[in-house]
This record gives sequence, structure tokens and C-alpha cells, in this order.
Amino acid sequence: MTDKMSTHQAEDDARNEDILIYVDGRIVPKVQATVSVYDSGFMLGDGVWEGLRLYDGHWAFLDEHIDRLFEAAKAIDLDIGLDRQGVIDALRATQEANGMTTDAHARLMVTRGVKMRPFQHPSLSRSGPTMVIIMEHSRPKLPRPIRLATVPHLRGLPMTQDPKLNSHSKLNCILACIAAEKAGADEALMLDVNGFVNTTNACNFFIVRKGEVWTSTGDYCMNGITRQKVIDLCRADGIPVYERNYSLVDTYGADEAFLTGTFGAQTPVSELDGRVIGTGQMGPVTERIRNLYKALIQQEISK
Repeated sequence: MTDKMSTHQAEDDARNEDILIYVDGRIVPKVQATVSVYDSGFMLGDGVWEGLRLYDGHWAFLDEHIDRLFEAAKAIDLDIGLDRQGVIDALRATQEANGMTTDAHARLMVTRGVKMRPFQHPSLSRSGPTMVIIMEHSRPKLPRPIRLATVPHLRGLPMTQDPKLNSHSKLNCILACIAAEKAGADEALMLDVNGFVNTTNACNFFIVRKGEVWTSTGDYCMNGITRQKVIDLCRADGIPVYERNYSLVDTYGADEAFLTGTFGAQTPVSELDGRVIGTGQMGPVTERIRNLYKALIQQEISK
């Protein structure tokens, strides 16, 4: 059995050594793609980002991703410095410069920019935002389902750091992932502030019980675009789906479990806290949802 694995594991691709990266309006070789040590993102995690996936020349659910980026930027009072079309043009220019047509993943990042002094106050960021687009050839490669461990780290309340923000401040989730690895798992299952099953450190989480699909209420997790697509697909195809509170007891007894995210779409889960979920392999409902999602992608790129 493969020892180390994550939900974002991809095939090695030598072409990624020669990619071109967008940095503040310039597209430069990977070795030249740098930002200042005074940048707000490097210094304080002050920024927001989006992950996007390229299928057959089309960025899947592009409008939803751009909506979420601008909503997050507004929430943290960050002026991106470009309008929607400007951001899309930058994304496509980076794609064209790299000659990418499919199986590519983009991480689009915007920070508050370079600070005058190495301190927290946002008024010290006076040079305007920093925007970077890293685009890699990326084909998922997961040799087995994911193993999870429940950790003590919580996804917090909106008045601390709203978990719906795709922010650069990911230390809480990183610590959760470290705790899960120390427990012998691949990634972490995080509970909400009330002790109900919530999300993983990197993806949204679903279980299947007696043909029903359950996921968290959404109050304390990332407002995942793939998560919502799965909920919508279930409703449209007659699969009972519920956004609800449920416990670890419910989860241990589930027939199936899977993760959702832009990179891996639907990733099966084999174990949680040493307990095998269902057969330990992808279950029939997960496979059905995965096929529905593939059909949705095909519909999306044919527009």
C-alpha cells in the first residue's frame, strides 16, 4: 500500500519545470517568478486565491470561481486592481503562453501587496495588490482511496476567520493535516464548533448511508464549488441529499464516503480513524455521482 498520499497528488510531469508564471502583468519563467519578502501574502497570509481546472480548452465553472474570488476580496477589503474580464484575460494569457489545452490546474492568488514596514496594519500595503497565476500540467494520480483521521483542530466561527474565505492564511488546516499524518492517515477530518462532522483540511466531505448522501450544513466549511455541483447533481438525478448535522458515529457506520474539490472532483475515502468505511473502495453511489459530474463537465466545455 502506498504510504504517503494526498488528495492533490498528481502525476509527475517534466514540463512543469519549464512553465511560465504570471506575476503582476508579466509572464515569466518559473525561476524568475518571485515576490518581495515584504509582500503581505508572504509576511502575514493576507490574500485570497482560487484553484481552477482546465478541461479541453475550457476552465470549468469559471464564472463561479471569479465570483468567489471577488466576493472574498471584497470581504477582506482588498482591491484586486483588475475587473472580472481583466482577471480572466490574465488567466487565459497564462494558459496561452504555456500552450496548455487540458489537464491543467491554475492557482490564482491575490495579496494586499508589498508592505512599507514588516508589520500587520493593512495601511502599510501601499503599492497595490500582488497577483500571481501558477499554472501546471496536472493529471490526478491517486493509487488508492484516501485515509482520514479526526483531529482536534476545528474550522472556526465566522467572527474568528470565516471558513468560507479561500484565504492565504491556511495554518489551521496545515496543522490539522500534520496531526492526521502523525496519526498515520493521509489527511484530516475536521469537526465544527458543535462537534459535528464538517470538512477535511483540504476538501469538502460527504458520506452515503442507505442510498442517501449527507454533507455538513455548510455553516463552517468552505463554500466549495464542486460541493455545490454535487448537491445539485444529486437533486437533479433523484439521489436523496441532505445538508445536515451528523456525528462521527454516523460516519463510522456509513456505506461510502468521498471528498469533493476542484482538483480531484470526487475522491473516495477508505478509512476514518482506523475504521474501514463500507468496502474500503469507491462505492456505487460515489461512482454514479462521479459519472454525473463528468457528464456535467462535458456539458460545461461544450458551451
